[in-house]
Amino acid sequence: MDYDKYCKNLAVFAGGVLFGSAGVRLLTSRDAKKAYTHATAAALRMKESVMETVTTVQENAADILASAKDINARRAEAETAVEDTSDET
Repeated sequence: MDYDKYCKNLAVFAGGVLFGSAGVRLLTSRDAKKAYTHATAAALRMKESVMETVTTVQENAADILASAKDINARRAEAETAVEDTSDET
């Protein structure tokens, strides 16, 4: 029984070593490097696109914030004007 289990484990190990060696060779091949380069270039393009979108959103948020502050300032001025006229009467 133990001999069969030993042989099975040895065969699995040897298969793993062969598969790993083939995998390393495949991963370091010229075609694989070309694929990695294209994937990296695509990721950089995607990053640039995302950064442009983030910049646009930040600019829009700054515009919205400035408009909101203007609205609040005008509202505060209007409330002050109403209070001033009520004090005079």
